[in-house]
Amino acid sequence: MILNWSSSFKRAFKKITKNNPELNNKIIGVLRLLQKDPFYSELKSHKLKGILDGNWACTVEYDVRIVYSFVKNPDNNETEILLINIGSHEEVY
Repeated sequence: MILNWSSSFKRAFKKITKNNPELNNKIIGVLRLLQKDPFYSELKSHKLKGILDGNWACTVEYDVRIVYSFVKNPDNNETEILLINIGSHEEVY
């Protein structure tokens, strides 16, 4: 599955890895798993409710989450993952 990085995700990724450089490899590993199988049990993927209804989240580590959604590519009609945000529980929810 293709991962598309939104501009907000790129900014949040730069911020979180600048403040915690050791997270970089862990995040990249989670993104690889997400790309391979978004429902892999280690990711603890779950649907969101409320303001973020329709989006999904997965866990990088205890207090780091990635928010994403499934979108259809209009060119080939295939489902892709749009990465929306990354950060602590408080930052992304």
